[in-house]
Amino acid sequence: MIGPSARLAGHLPPRSGVAASRWDDPQVPPRRGLFFASKGFRLRIVYGPHPSQFGEFSSPSGESFPVIVVIHGGFWHQRHGLELGRPLAADLVIHGVAAYNVEYRRVTGGGGWPATGDDVLAAIDALDPALGPVVTLGHSAGGHLAVWAAARHPRVVGAVAQAGVLDFLQHPEITRRAAELLGGTPAEVPALYADASPAAQLPIRKPLILVHGEDDEDVPFAQSEAFARASGADLIALPSTGHMDLITPGTPAWTACRRAALHLARP
Repeated sequence: MIGPSARLAGHLPPRSGVAASRWDDPQVPPRRGLFFASKGFRLRIVYGPHPSQFGEFSSPSGESFPVIVVIHGGFWHQRHGLELGRPLAADLVIHGVAAYNVEYRRVTGGGGWPATGDDVLAAIDALDPALGPVVTLGHSAGGHLAVWAAARHPRVVGAVAQAGVLDFLQHPEITRRAAELLGGTPAEVPALYADASPAAQLPIRKPLILVHGEDDEDVPFAQSEAFARASGADLIALPSTGHMDLITPGTPAWTACRRAALHLARP
C-alpha cells in the first residue's frame, strides 16, 4: 500500500522547474493510499503551483498495479479539461489497473511549448516509484502528448494514441493548430516543431499502438497511417468511427483503446 512516507514521489526536475509533487486532496487523506474509484474516490496529486498542474489517481484495492496515464485532448486549448478523461479512468480501474488522469497547462491558460510538454513529464515524475509500469494513453492532442512522453520519459514503457496528432507538418490544418501551441509557424520557430512533433522524435524504441477511426472528422486518419509506416507502430484502423467514439465507454472504439492500453501495461 502507499503509505504516508510516499506522499512525495521521487521527482525528476522538469525542464521548466516545476515545484515538487504532493498528495493534496482534503477529502482523501494521504494515509488512505490506494482506494476504490468505483465508489467515487480520487486522489488528487498536485505536481506544481499552477491550478492546472494536478492529476487524479485512482486504483483497485491491492498492493501495486500498472498505471495508465490518461491525457485528454482538445487541441491543447483551455476550453477542454481532464473531465474528458474521467469516464475512461473509471473504466480502466474496473478492468484492474491504476489510472492517472492528468491535467496540464494549455493555450490561453499558462500553457504553450515547452510548458505543456513539461507538465506531462512532471505529472509522471509525481507517481510513486513503487507503482508498476507506466503506459500513456491520450486522445487527439493528448495522443500527441502520450507518444511524446513515451519518447522522453524513462518510466513510460509504451503509449496508445487515440486519433493522435502525430505529425505537425503533414496537414495544413494540423500545422495551423500546432502553431497555436508553439507560438509560431514552422518557418518562425523550427526548433520548437522539432522538439514537439512526435514524427520528429523517431525512432521511439518503445511499443506504440495507434487507434484511429477512418471517418475521423477532426484529426485525419492519414496522421496515424503515415506515422505507423514511419515508426513501425501498430495501427488499429476502425471503420465507420469518428473522433469522439474513441473516448466514449461502451463503444467498440473505446474497447479497442482500452485493450491496447492493457496489452502494453501487462505484456
